[in-house]
Amino acid sequence: MSVIDLWAERYIQEALSKGELSNLNGEGKALQLEDDSLVPPELRAGYRLLKNSGYLPAELQQRKDALTLSHMLKGLSLDDPNYASLSQQLALLELKLKQANVNTDFLHSHYADAISEQIANKSNVK
Repeated sequence: MSVIDLWAERYIQEALSKGELSNLNGEGKALQLEDDSLVPPELRAGYRLLKNSGYLPAELQQRKDALTLSHMLKGLSLDDPNYASLSQQLALLELKLKQANVNTDFLHSHYADAISEQIANKSNVK
């Protein structure tokens, strides 16, 4: 163990003995560990911090925005004044996603509605 590990362990043991770590949220429950094996080890902590703070990488944010625009367009008629503008925004996002080498089939398949509902439900939970 390194000096830092020993120092941290000592403070954890002191806090445990004083009862400072009792009655915390999630106490006694299994940890929900996510599979981050595809992320390089030196980037895992940073990615986890960004994820926990609600940050999405640009491609995922664009994908989420594209699904939202697609859903909005389905609710509009072709003669709606906002339809052309939203359609252009969606086309631009789709182009950006393709340039980032992200498959955009999700916008044109029967799964698009199910995916957008899942994203909307997760957004409402936060």
